[in-house]
Amino acid sequence: MLISLSLSAQVVSKDSLNTLQQQKESLEISKKLNERKIELAKLENQLAEATNEVSKTAEQAQKSADENGKQAANLANDAQDRKLAKRARQSANEAERDAKRARKASDNLEGLKKDIESLRSKIADDEAKLAPKN
Repeated sequence: MLISLSLSAQVVSKDSLNTLQQQKESLEISKKLNERKIELAKLENQLAEATNEVSKTAEQAQKSADENGKQAANLANDAQDRKLAKRARQSANEAERDAKRARKASDNLEGLKKDIESLRSKIADDEAKLAPKN
């Protein structure tokens, strides 16, 4: 009788350990899920700012390109004028810089969108892990 009591106590102990281990894993997943949700909220807040930056830099790049076109046309009318050549060169450099800024802003926005989608996917996976299993 004493042997059967010790065997049943061991079985209960193993079940308790399994339950505790599952609870521990659930808590770790919940913690990771909360951290990811916080990160997602931060990225979504940055999204509006990045979108605004893309539109501003694209607008500035367009203005610089238009100005460069004007300066190039002025230079075409009087190709020997040094001042016009200098202005055309400066406006071309400015247009190039602004175009580069616009590309970088656009790339940053695309990266931000990818990060957000990746986080959403990870959050969905974590939520599926925490969902009760039937």
